[in-house]
Amino acid sequence: MDDIRKQIAEIVDRETRAWDTQDVELLLTVFHPDMVWPWPRTPQSHDPMDWVIEWGRYDYERWKSGWQKLFDTHRLARNIRRTRKIEISKEGDGAFAVVDIDTLWIDAAGAENHWQGRVCKVYAKMGVEWKMTMHIGVLDYSDKGW
Repeated sequence: MDDIRKQIAEIVDRETRAWDTQDVELLLTVFHPDMVWPWPRTPQSHDPMDWVIEWGRYDYERWKSGWQKLFDTHRLARNIRRTRKIEISKEGDGAFAVVDIDTLWIDAAGAENHWQGRVCKVYAKMGVEWKMTMHIGVLDYSDKGW
């Protein structure tokens, strides 16, 4: 299981590098073809009744264009990420990572887009590699003692 844990940590770190360098091609390497990414409307939206799906199922061109637009229109002021937990299925074919993030984007007008809180990244093994199948957007658990 230590080898799997290292593989999942590498994907989390690769995703972080993609954000840090604003490398959309690197970012897209982590996603499974069936990836779906629900987003809480706010970091306090713990109830999924208040979540949305912005882009639907993973589509290379649509997601590439969307993330590239963010990179082209915003400056990354900070991107602090700390992996808190990696959990692996007993079968060794599924895993998730809990990551605390503090990512701040600033657009040309100075408006901030702040992603701060805890996320859950879910992975499945596809042949010899792991891919992200789902990601719960940023939620704030500060009132829960983390």
